[in-house]
Amino acid sequence: MRDILNDLDRDPIDPAASIRAEGRKNLPKRFYKEVSTRAGDSGFEILLDGRSVKTPARVPLAVPTQALADAVAAEWAAQEQLIDPMTMSLTRLVNVALDGVANTREEVADEIVRYMGSDLLLYRAEGPEGLVARQAEHWDPVLAWLDETYGARFFLAEGIRHVAQPEDMVARVAAALPREDVLALAALSTLTALTGSAFLAVALLGGRLDADAAWKAAHVDEDWTIERWGEDAEATARRTARELEMRAAVRLLDLRKA
Repeated sequence: MRDILNDLDRDPIDPAASIRAEGRKNLPKRFYKEVSTRAGDSGFEILLDGRSVKTPARVPLAVPTQALADAVAAEWAAQEQLIDPMTMSLTRLVNVALDGVANTREEVADEIVRYMGSDLLLYRAEGPEGLVARQAEHWDPVLAWLDETYGARFFLAEGIRHVAQPEDMVARVAAALPREDVLALAALSTLTALTGSAFLAVALLGGRLDADAAWKAAHVDEDWTIERWGEDAEATARRTARELEMRAAVRLLDLRKA
């Protein structure tokens, strides 16, 4: 059991590495018949044949809502003859939150804040005109929402030249991070790393964007290139894996309060 859960605790931000690692060893066999949930002292627990699932750090795999517990349990129930950790994104994210983020909340939050100082949405292409317009279409509404919601305005830059952002503006958005909510922080950390934008992560947290809109906004430049030059199979596989992780993080944000 412990080896299996260690697999599930693998870093969700690098799904390509996880895929390669899984290819080097056999997947464990499913050893349980029934998956269920119950309300416990730590929240809603996941049970395998009536026994509580533990994280790699040996704490109960428990979440704050029945809806999230049901979603995690569904991942375990969906396993057939073998247990494939790459199909259990919510379970892995919850493990990361309970075992990792719970002990490093401030560090995780501070890393998200560091992204804000050089956020993807602030660095615009110098051309061509079509790409510049597409960036503005997807990114400007998010920046406008940050201004309306938090009174935070930021400087835009062209190309890769670094532009320092006002510390007080960054601080206003940073204050929105739920530092006591380890599940939310784990999801926001994953979203920030996968999209390259803490602002997109905050917009997802605040309900300004849904998963589809955030994914499109994060891949404006990449989609522009693909439309003109195409995409190879390996790049497509990496992108698909990253999108699955991103959508799992959005589900975690939603279900933790459902």
